[in-house]
Amino acid sequence: MAVSSDPQQDAFRHDVRAFFAANIPDGMRAGARSGRRPSVDEWKALQTILFKRGWGAPSWPREYGGTGWSPAELYIFEQEAAAADVPPPFHQGLENIGPIIFTYGSSAQKAKYLPRIITGEDWWCQGYSEPGAGSDLASLRTRAVRDGDHYIINGQKLWTSYAHVADYVFCLVRTDPAARKQAGISLLLIDLKTPGIRVRPVKTLDERHHVNEVFFEDARVPLDCLLGEEGKGWSYGKVLLDRERSISAMLSLRLARQLDHVRAHAARVRRGGRPLSDNDAFRDKLAQIEIELMALGYSGQRIIADTMAGIDTGVRSSMAKVRWSELLQRTTELWVEVLGYDAALFAHAGSLSNTPLPADMPGPMLSYLYGRVTTIYAGSNEVQRNIIARRSLGL
Repeated sequence: MAVSSDPQQDAFRHDVRAFFAANIPDGMRAGARSGRRPSVDEWKALQTILFKRGWGAPSWPREYGGTGWSPAELYIFEQEAAAADVPPPFHQGLENIGPIIFTYGSSAQKAKYLPRIITGEDWWCQGYSEPGAGSDLASLRTRAVRDGDHYIINGQKLWTSYAHVADYVFCLVRTDPAARKQAGISLLLIDLKTPGIRVRPVKTLDERHHVNEVFFEDARVPLDCLLGEEGKGWSYGKVLLDRERSISAMLSLRLARQLDHVRAHAARVRRGGRPLSDNDAFRDKLAQIEIELMALGYSGQRIIADTMAGIDTGVRSSMAKVRWSELLQRTTELWVEVLGYDAALFAHAGSLSNTPLPADMPGPMLSYLYGRVTTIYAGSNEVQRNIIARRSLGL
C-alpha cells in the first residue's frame, strides 16, 4: 500500500480533514483526548454523521453500501480521524459481523441487516465467550436444537459487550453435540427482543457498565437466522476474530495520538523544578513506546491492504493484537505516571494536587483501568502467542 504525496491523495486528505473539523462535536473530541470510551449516544451520533456524508462503512465495498476506498484512502481516513481526536466507530457491526454477512450471508440477510448497520439503526453485540469457554472457545455449550422451522436455544454467554443496548447478537451455538467440537458449531443472527433471552449487567473495574451476561432459556429463533451453513460457524467465527484482531492495526493510530497527549501534558507537569518532559528517564520511556507504535503502524498498513484484498492475515492479526494491547497498557501506565495523584480523578472535578488539568481532561484512569482487558478480549494474548507459534513457526 502506498500513501504518498500524490495530488489525488492530498485532495482526499484535505476533504477528510475539513469534514472532521466542521462536523465532529467538541465534546466528542474532548472525550477522545481524555482517553474516555464514547457513550452509546456518542457512538450513534458519530455513525449518523459519517453515514450522512456517505462514509458510514469506510472499509466495505460499494456494492454493499460502503465507500469502496482503496487501502491508501482508508489509511488516510484513519490518520486524519486520529489527528482530529475522532473516536473509532463502534466495530461490532461495521468491522465484525457486517463483512461476515456480506461474505457468507444469504441475499435476504444482506438486504435486511447491512443497510441498518451502516445507518447505525441496528446495534450488534458478540455472543462468543461463556463460563468455561473463553480462551477455549470451542468448548462452548450453548445449544441450538431444531424444532420445525425454529431453533430452540439454551445456554449462557458471558462478557457480552453492550448487550444491554444492542438489537442483535451474532452468536456461536452448538448445533451438533455429536460432532468434533469445532465441527458442531453454527453462527446465528439473533434478535435480542426474542422471548427467553435475558441480559444481566456486569460491572467492570472502571466502574462502568460495558459488559453483560446473556441467558437463553428456550429462546425460539427462526431457521433463517442461521448464517451460512450449519456446522460451519467455527470457520466463520475464526474469520471474524481475525478481523477483530486486525482492527488493532487501525487503533494504533489513535494510540499514537494518545501518546501525543501524554507528551504534551508532561511538558506542563513540573518535577524537581523543571518540566517532566525534560527528564531523561521519562523521555526514554516515551521514545521506546513511540518507536514500537511506528513499527506497528507500518505493519498495520500491510494488514489493512491484505484484509481489503481478501488475503488471510490471521497470524499477523494476532501479532498486531498482542503488540497493540500491550502498548496501550504501557501508554496509559505512562499517562498515570505523568499525572501522579491527579490520575485518580474519574471525572474533572478540580485537582487533588497543584498539577493543572485541562478542563477537558478527566485523567486517564478510566482508560488505564479499561485497558487491563485488552490483553484478554478477542482471544487472550497467551492464546495469540500459541496461534503465532503454531501457524507461523510450526510449533
